[in-house]
Amino acid sequence: MKTRGGRGPAGRGGGQPGRPRRPARDQARNAAFDIMRAVDERDAYANLLAPRLLRERGLKGRDAALATELAYGTLRGLGTYDAVIELCSDRRPDPDVLDALRLGAHQLLRMRVPPHAAVGTTVDLVRLRIGAGAAKFVNAVLRKIASRTLDEWIPIVAPDPADDLSGHLAVAHSHPRWIVSAFRDALGGGMEETAELLAADNERPLVTLVARPGRASVAELADAGAESGRFSPYAAYLPEGDPGRIPAVAETRAAVQDEASQLVALALTRVPLDGRDELWLDMCAGPGGKAGLLDAIAVHGDLAALQTRQEPGAAGAGPAAPAGPGDAGERPEPFRGGARLVASDVQHHRARLVRQTTTDAAVITADGTAPAWRPGTFDRVMLDAPCTGLGALRRRPEARWRRDPGGVAELGRLQRHLLDAALDAVRPGGVVAYVTCSPHLAETRVVVGDVTAARGDVDPLDARHYLPEVDGLGDGPYAQFWPHRHGTDAMFLALLRKRA
Repeated sequence: MKTRGGRGPAGRGGGQPGRPRRPARDQARNAAFDIMRAVDERDAYANLLAPRLLRERGLKGRDAALATELAYGTLRGLGTYDAVIELCSDRRPDPDVLDALRLGAHQLLRMRVPPHAAVGTTVDLVRLRIGAGAAKFVNAVLRKIASRTLDEWIPIVAPDPADDLSGHLAVAHSHPRWIVSAFRDALGGGMEETAELLAADNERPLVTLVARPGRASVAELADAGAESGRFSPYAAYLPEGDPGRIPAVAETRAAVQDEASQLVALALTRVPLDGRDELWLDMCAGPGGKAGLLDAIAVHGDLAALQTRQEPGAAGAGPAAPAGPGDAGERPEPFRGGARLVASDVQHHRARLVRQTTTDAAVITADGTAPAWRPGTFDRVMLDAPCTGLGALRRRPEARWRRDPGGVAELGRLQRHLLDAALDAVRPGGVVAYVTCSPHLAETRVVVGDVTAARGDVDPLDARHYLPEVDGLGDGPYAQFWPHRHGTDAMFLALLRKRA
C-alpha cells in the first residue's frame, strides 16, 4: 500500500482537549518514517537509503542521528513492537499507520524520549502525512503502550520461557524464531549465549573504517577523529559523524568496513605459499570491501605486519593457535607485495562499485559458476559467497524479516557450486578463503564439508592459526566471529589449501 502523504489538509488537533494547535513537522521523524515506508513498500535497504536521504534533506548533527536511530532502532525491534501494538489495537492498522506506530513504540519503549513527546510527535506526523482519523487511532494506541515499560510488556506478549524459551527469546529480542534456532545451533546449543547474541544484534554497531595499506594509515584516520581498532591493524572506529567527510574515505584510500571483514581478508594473505604468489582472485567481489583491502595488500604488502617485524625486538607475527590439519606448523607470514588482484562479480552494477573502490585491480563482470579463467590460474582466491546475511543484522536490520528458511537451502546450492569453482580456479598448493557473513551451519560448515569430501584434493587449514590476535573463534578448523564476543559481524572463515 502506498503512503497516503497527500491525503487531506494538515488540519488542527492533537495535544490536549480544548487546546487546538497546528501539528509541527519534525524533519528527523519524517525522514525516519520515509525510510520505514521505503523498506516496506520497495524492499529498500535502510543502510543504503538512509545516508542518501539524510544528505538530500540537509539533516546533520543531532537531527541526522535522531532519524538514524529512529529508523534503524525501529527496524531492529519490529517483532517486539508488533506484538505490543497488536495487543493494544482493536484492528490491524494499515501499513503506513503501522509504521508510524512502530516509530512511536520505539521512542516509548527503548529511547529516552519523554512519553508526552513520543506520543505528540508521532500523532503530529500521522496527522500531517496520513490524516486526522488515523491520528486519533495512533494517539489511543500509543497511550496504551505508554502505560507499561518494555520490561513490563515482555512477560505479557512473549511466550513463557519455562514452556517455550526459543519463542520467548524471539519476541523479547525481536528475531524470527527460525533465526533464534539457527543461532543456537551455531553456538552449540547454549541458550544463555544465544540470548547474549540476540541482544548484541539489537545494539547500534560501531562505524568501523579501514585504512588501506600504502594508500592511507590509521594515524591519518585518527587525525580525522577516529580511534584505533581492537583487532585489525588497519581498523579505526569513528565515534560520530559522517565517514564521507574524511578525505581518505572520500578519495577511496580508506573505507567503511567491518573489522571481521578486514581480518578474513588478512588471513588469506597470511598463509605461506610455495612457489609463485602473484595473481589473486576475488570471485564475488561486489560491492568491493574485501577487494579494496586485498588490492592494496597485493600491491603494497601487509605493511603493518612488515613494519612490526622490522622493529627492534619484534618477535614476528605473534602467537599462533595450535596447528590444524594441513598447517604443518606454519606461522602466519605477512605478504610483501608484488601481486595483482582480479576482482569479479556476476552483476555489472556491482562490478562498477568494485572498480570505484579499487586502484590497481583488474575488475571484470563474470559468473563464478561459469568461469572466464582457466583452471589453476590463481595463487589465492577469496570467495565471499552470497548468503543470508544473518551475521550483519545489526547493520541491515530489515534482513531478519525478509529471509526465510527456504532461502538457506537455495543459497546452499549456489555456495557449493561457487566453492567448487573457486577450488578449480586455484593452483595446486594455492589457498582459497571461503567466507560468509552468516553463522548458519547450513551455509558454513556443511557447505565446506560437503565440497571438500566430494573432491578429495583439499586440505582444510586451521583458520584460527592465521588470526592470532583474536580469541573466541571456535574449536576450529574454521573461524567464526560473533557480535557479542568480538563486536564484529558474525563472519565465518574457512581456509582451504588445494593439495599439490
